[in-house]
Amino acid sequence: MDLKFAAIDAGSNGVRLLLARVMEDGPRPDYKKETLVRMPIRLGEDVFSGRPIAPATIGILIDTMRGFRHLIGAYQALRHVACATSAMRDATNGTEVTRIIRDATGIDLQIIDGIREAELIALNAPNGSNPIARAQLHIDIGGGSTELTLLIAGERVDQRSFPIGTLRTLKERVAPDTWRAMKSWLRGIAARQNQLIAVGTGGNINKLFRLSRTKEDKPVTFKQLKSIHEMLKSYSLADRIHTLHMRPDRADVIVPAAEITLSVMKWARISKMLVPQVGLADGLIRLLYREYREENPAAAASRTV
Repeated sequence: MDLKFAAIDAGSNGVRLLLARVMEDGPRPDYKKETLVRMPIRLGEDVFSGRPIAPATIGILIDTMRGFRHLIGAYQALRHVACATSAMRDATNGTEVTRIIRDATGIDLQIIDGIREAELIALNAPNGSNPIARAQLHIDIGGGSTELTLLIAGERVDQRSFPIGTLRTLKERVAPDTWRAMKSWLRGIAARQNQLIAVGTGGNINKLFRLSRTKEDKPVTFKQLKSIHEMLKSYSLADRIHTLHMRPDRADVIVPAAEITLSVMKWARISKMLVPQVGLADGLIRLLYREYREENPAAAASRTV
């Protein structure tokens, strides 16, 4: 049996719609991404400069959500969910914007806090223990925040969300105390855990992974990421766009993304990172499937998410 779901992730640096199919033919549900649409709407542009989300940006967001609504309908998704993260929760008019979006498009855009965001991203973790990486630190770096989740044998044991993101860093809006807090937490994790491996998610880390040209099932090393960081810094913004073929809204934040990634790995004493090419939207799809099966358990009693 195939089930269709849709998830919207309104991040600080872009807004995404993921249409995904869950196939139930095997012993476990198989998640298949069918379409990912990304709109380069920078909700954090105004917010991280100390301003409310501008009317022009709200207008673009309304048009985008209307388009997403039509795509969800055409896809015939069983269920959909829409979440907004760091920029929207920090915006002085965030709640008002969600009301405007709901009235104009019918989409209920939910503002989630950093811990909930980390929980949803962690749903992408495989069930059970991983003999290659019993202790895993999941890292998700967005435009406005970094979500960190520690898993031991597949079980979530600790998590934190820090307001350290690529766009926020680019605008020099991260306080030194915030960096110190993240460093202290990571060093505490490293002191308690040996042989940690990182699992990186989100668009920024996905791009760094692709630049490394590492095979999909192999980890990228700290040394590789450091070399990529040095390479990226040697290019101008224009060269990152034209020579490395990056989108403009990725080209300017990719260096901060590498810096945050390297800092996390260094402070946690991690030398390798797996990158499964997933993010918040994928976690939302898993949540929708889990909720659907809890309400419709027939023919799925032995399945796990």
